[in-house]
Amino acid sequence: MQNKHHNLIAGEWHQAQNYQANTNPSDVSDVIGLYASGEAADVAVAAAAAAEAQRIYARAALQDRVDLLNRIAAAIEARTTEIGTMLAREEGKVLPEAIGETKRAAQIFRFFAAEAIRIPGDALGSVRKDVDVEVVRDPIGVVGIITPWNFPIAIPAWKIAPALAYGNGVVFKPAELTPGCAHLLAEIIHDAGCPKGLVNMVMGRGSVIGPAMVADPNIAAISFTGSVPTGRNLALSCAAQMKKVQLEMGGRNPMVVLDDADLNIAVEACLNGAFFSTGQRCTASSRFIVQDGIHDRFVEELTKRMATLRVGPALEATTQIGPVASAGQLDGNLGYVALAAKEGCEVVGGERINGPTEGYFQRPALFVGAKAGMTSAREEIFGPCASLIKVGSFEEAVAVANDTEFGLSSGICTQSLKYSREFRRQAQAGMVMVNLATAGVDYHVPFGGRKASSYGPREQGRYAAEFYTTVKTSYVYAG
Repeated sequence: MQNKHHNLIAGEWHQAQNYQANTNPSDVSDVIGLYASGEAADVAVAAAAAAEAQRIYARAALQDRVDLLNRIAAAIEARTTEIGTMLAREEGKVLPEAIGETKRAAQIFRFFAAEAIRIPGDALGSVRKDVDVEVVRDPIGVVGIITPWNFPIAIPAWKIAPALAYGNGVVFKPAELTPGCAHLLAEIIHDAGCPKGLVNMVMGRGSVIGPAMVADPNIAAISFTGSVPTGRNLALSCAAQMKKVQLEMGGRNPMVVLDDADLNIAVEACLNGAFFSTGQRCTASSRFIVQDGIHDRFVEELTKRMATLRVGPALEATTQIGPVASAGQLDGNLGYVALAAKEGCEVVGGERINGPTEGYFQRPALFVGAKAGMTSAREEIFGPCASLIKVGSFEEAVAVANDTEFGLSSGICTQSLKYSREFRRQAQAGMVMVNLATAGVDYHVPFGGRKASSYGPREQGRYAAEFYTTVKTSYVYAG
């Protein structure tokens, strides 16, 4: 009999009517546990509890917030191996990456512990005599947090930590595919002395929990990371309810490689950005836009390096690329591999492979000879697949890089200060990388993009205050 893991509602662990098996994509016979699948009624109870707890928490001393966030960070650090192993086991990220993500989650909580005592405001003189003006940031209330499966500890951290730092309550809905890390985080928050009811976790189907969160009058805002279609529907629903919304969605991120690039740096940046974490990152490099003078050498070296990558179970020490996260995701990836070949690309790799256990293993894929208009080069795949497009000039490279509905991350490999500067100015993306993989970001600076990639205020760093607070202006007559 598998262990059952319950929802955290109003400070208590609540049993559910239904539970869902959490399985290991490296070995589908490995059932990690059974996790609660909640209902709309659970959201209502959780939101009411969060609203009641938040009113008290918002008036407490700022030091209480600092101490809580630091206790959570310390507990994550103390359980890094346990959480990292759970992450590798349920999501398929190789253990070193899973450990790194867990450490990042602790760093995020520590960062926002410091931010909790320096919430910005302004004291201004009025245009009128004997009037003072004060501008402060108030908590927004209760925030509904919906997170994806690809970063199951880091993304919940970068949403829950600022929510608590700025005095809010939380109703947290993790991805169905990766409930294990979310449950461990909820357990840590609960055991760290979080006020009863302030942070709630309701696991379950997105089609049930999401609409209930949007409709609940106690939830003032929704922060969501996931697919573009779901994000668009959420935006429309939140607008109808007059709720604040923050959306982080898809990407089809370009990496431009110019003729003057250092070939080793370019290959390493592209290899890392496209294929590590099994390409399951919204910031992954999925379009290589390569100038014709370096094109052939780049393809030769990249394919040589791709052939050396070791694909296998996430917990094996020699594995560099873990499994795809689910059967459905793997089927989608393989469909795009077939489509790229049908559209005329030379496909290098991309096939499903057998591992030592029954899992969702796929070789990284490179679509050589892709054209900017191909479906396989335009739609987000979210797997270890990259299209390679040859261009003749810097100007053409920029045009192709920007020719997408997405605008999250964009990169260039060049030794030219001029082209580096121009690309950073012209790239239609929220983040731009020079001689670095598009998929590496810091936690103390804003994260987000343009177009269909993002909507609403930025996440992370001090910019998080824009979403998790509301501005209040006070006028005082002192005459």
